[in-house]
Amino acid sequence: MKEHSSATALLSPPISPRKPTGLWWGLLGVAAFSFTVPFTRIAVQGLSPLFIGSGRAVVAAVLAAAALAVTRQRLPRPRTWAKLVLVAGGVVAGFPLLTSYALTAVPAGHGAVVIALLPAATATAAVLRTRERPPAAFWAVMVLGSLAAIVFAFLQSGGTGHLHWADLLLLGAVACAAAGYAEGGLLARELGSWQTIAWALVLAAPAMLLLMLAAMASQPPSATPVQWGAFAYLAVVSMFLGFFAWYRGLAIGPIPQVSQIQLVQPVLSIGWAALLLAEPLTWTTVLGALAVILCAAAAVNVRLKPVRLKPSR
Repeated sequence: MKEHSSATALLSPPISPRKPTGLWWGLLGVAAFSFTVPFTRIAVQGLSPLFIGSGRAVVAAVLAAAALAVTRQRLPRPRTWAKLVLVAGGVVAGFPLLTSYALTAVPAGHGAVVIALLPAATATAAVLRTRERPPAAFWAVMVLGSLAAIVFAFLQSGGTGHLHWADLLLLGAVACAAAGYAEGGLLARELGSWQTIAWALVLAAPAMLLLMLAAMASQPPSATPVQWGAFAYLAVVSMFLGFFAWYRGLAIGPIPQVSQIQLVQPVLSIGWAALLLAEPLTWTTVLGALAVILCAAAAVNVRLKPVRLKPSR
């Protein structure tokens, strides 16, 4: 059959290699984010999780406000602020706070495996946000990936018959980040890549400042230079600079393909945890990561498959 035959017309043609995509920007962002879990694990050894989760947002908000002022960015339109609230709640408040508390109780490698659900969760959030109707196979592999992460959590908790409270926090963090990533990727097309996270940080700054002051009042921060260095990375890179590249990639899109790059993140995070924290690579960690990553890859790939029209008679 000829290449241009109308009998095999594509509703969603695959991206041409010549067409610019956000894959490389997304990869740069993922590389920056891959240190987040192990560095959070380092920081919580000396700083309270509330201080880490809120303080990193406050530091990043100061940088964001300075960048917005220097470049003389216009205020977003009133209708845009509601969308920024979702981004701020997901990636500025929800994910940092939940992961900080979770990583006080579980190793970084464990957290990286559960967070490996994020690519599929981001694709799901994008489906719900754009009201797409993916095939049943998409939902099937999503369920398998979720079950794989839950089974891994059960095995790691000693098979006690219930999830560890830290795993529930990690799953909540995945849901928060997925919603923030999907909404932020769409919003970045309107506001710009770095402007999206910058305005979200500024919007969340008052609430996060109050939480930081409360954390300092209950437990004055005291940490080693290494732990402060980990906190600085979380504030400057994980909370701010990494989003420059990540939202740039999502803005160029397409969101499902760029979100698939996140499949590399748990592998990198587990590797950094082994190198920096000397965490052992157990068989449950390796198999759990492999199962979750494969299911997440399948979920994203199923959604990316073009839909073919039946030949007309």
